[in-house]
Amino acid sequence: MFQQETGSPSAPTATAGAVPSAAHEHPNQFALLGQRRFAPFFWTQFSGAANDNLFKFALTVMVTYQLSVSWLPSAMAGLVIGALFILPFLLFSATSGQLTDKWDKTRMFRLVKNLEIAIMALAAWGFIQANVPLLLGCVFLMGLHSTLFGPVKFAYLPQVLSERELTGGNGMVEMGTFVAILLGNVAGGLLVAVPEVGHMQVAVACLALAVIGRIFAQFIPNAPATDPHLVINWNPFTETWRNLQLAREQPAVFRSLLGISWMWFFGAVFLAQFPSFAKEVLHGDEHVASLLLVVFSVGIGTGSLLCEVFSRRHVEIGLVPLGAIGMSVFAVDLFFASRALPASELMGVGAFFAQPAHWRVMADLGMLALSAGIYSVPMYALIQMRSQPTHRARIIAANNILNALFMIASSVLAGALLAAGFSIPQVFLITGIANAVVAAYIFLLVPEYLLRFVAWVASRFVYRFKVHGDEHIPATGAAILACNHVSFVDAVLLMAASPRPIYFLMDHRIFRVPLLGWLFRLAKAIPVAPQKEDPATYEAAFERAAQVLREGDLLAIFPEGGITRDGQLQEFRGGIMKIIERAQADGLQVPVVPMALTNLWGSYFSRIEQGGAMVRPFRRGLFNRVGLNVGQPMAQAEVQPALLRERVQRLLAA
Repeated sequence: MFQQETGSPSAPTATAGAVPSAAHEHPNQFALLGQRRFAPFFWTQFSGAANDNLFKFALTVMVTYQLSVSWLPSAMAGLVIGALFILPFLLFSATSGQLTDKWDKTRMFRLVKNLEIAIMALAAWGFIQANVPLLLGCVFLMGLHSTLFGPVKFAYLPQVLSERELTGGNGMVEMGTFVAILLGNVAGGLLVAVPEVGHMQVAVACLALAVIGRIFAQFIPNAPATDPHLVINWNPFTETWRNLQLAREQPAVFRSLLGISWMWFFGAVFLAQFPSFAKEVLHGDEHVASLLLVVFSVGIGTGSLLCEVFSRRHVEIGLVPLGAIGMSVFAVDLFFASRALPASELMGVGAFFAQPAHWRVMADLGMLALSAGIYSVPMYALIQMRSQPTHRARIIAANNILNALFMIASSVLAGALLAAGFSIPQVFLITGIANAVVAAYIFLLVPEYLLRFVAWVASRFVYRFKVHGDEHIPATGAAILACNHVSFVDAVLLMAASPRPIYFLMDHRIFRVPLLGWLFRLAKAIPVAPQKEDPATYEAAFERAAQVLREGDLLAIFPEGGITRDGQLQEFRGGIMKIIERAQADGLQVPVVPMALTNLWGSYFSRIEQGGAMVRPFRRGLFNRVGLNVGQPMAQAEVQPALLRERVQRLLAA
């Protein structure tokens, strides 16, 4: 059914840091749908998401329009169903994260899908008998099903996909989830509305989707437990706190958890208001409300898929600020596009599209959702890649709890604003402004997002930057990157080439350059001065460099000691040998990766003109074509300045 490639990451030794032999053969993320390590998993999660939403929406329509339940007013049905579905995330996420880390993930997939079949069999009986209490109980149980599925879904991906596939894989999952939500809602509404046989059709459809999901789960290859000796802590409160503390040990991971939870807060405001927005502001009927959901879902899916294209198949968190900017810009414009629409009778989709003002509303909504997809996918990929494998599922479980809390807070705050007299467009405006404030706060707390964004913009819009041999940059562990020094933005381009953060050892004088100095201080670059000029700065620089390597991070050095003034490769100084000696003293064996920036001499930020950079910034026109060639890592025992310079020289000529 699915292609099983030789040496695929479905083997027990696969990790996110190990590049599978077939990774570079895939032209894009859609090729994963032909691979057994991904396709059965994708369709398993797709069927589950579709079933969740078919079941919930059919029940909502049934209670709202078809049954008269005195103890459940129709106006409250959607809120009660949503609350029952979210409650298990708060109660059982901590336990589900532990089970996922302790057990083989394939076992978890099959267990969860078996549970879904049992729940849907019970729900089928509830639909046939129109038993609302039983169906509400099934909503809670389906929430439990999703709670168990969430950690295994996101912990599975980094175990079977390489770093170069992780963004695309997450994009496919995000896209598939929102398409499944859309199809499930549409199918649920259509099936339950069929006279006389509607309830039976919903019952059959729910049970059939559960069985289909279980069949696909049978084809998911083994994904061994990452912490099989874990002792389960059944107390959800203490375990949740412990998981949050684990995440806090890695600030970028923890802030990403908060960032994703904020995205769910943001999205929940819009999704919850679609029916009222369509009716009261856009003056559309229920079909227009469904159209808003379609546009939103397509936007999220498109943005998720674009992440791999924009990131060039790396985990590129520089896309997160881009997504955040789009979310705020289009949320604010949605306010201006919808605040003064003239009153009219309720209109259908045809009449709605006949008014030009509504096209702007649809464009804002679609671009807002597209931006949310671009915002969220890199964050999920970063959490998966940087979380400790033995604790990954528990950290994702903590994320699910935060998501649920943020969505509840979203409902409360949006309801409070509406009760205070704010209009729906005004709520959208406030949410857009709040998003800008929250995003700025996160990016200042974790400057890596902003730095990667600057590097992403520079490498795609200032330069046309192409990298060869980036697979030689280690995905894990300490390494020294040794590169020629051609311009003031060499460090920015190296940032763009590496999916991991890099700490730079740089001439202290570059920190005096306006803007660039601030940028490099934000990047925690290490200033180094000549020993005779400033011995204290000199020693502090090499001690900090040693600490970077001890912590298992990437250290970049420009062995020439300064920017070339004639475009030629200068002699390499002995500073790199001092770094290697410190590493040896610490008992480390650190590879040295030679790198060469090409065709950069004469571009915007080089010193080709008399008087320094930017004297004639456009002497080569716009979008200068520049590159980076990355060579095979050298063992530290074989490194000598002259030999390292020779390797870099060869890369320059490649």
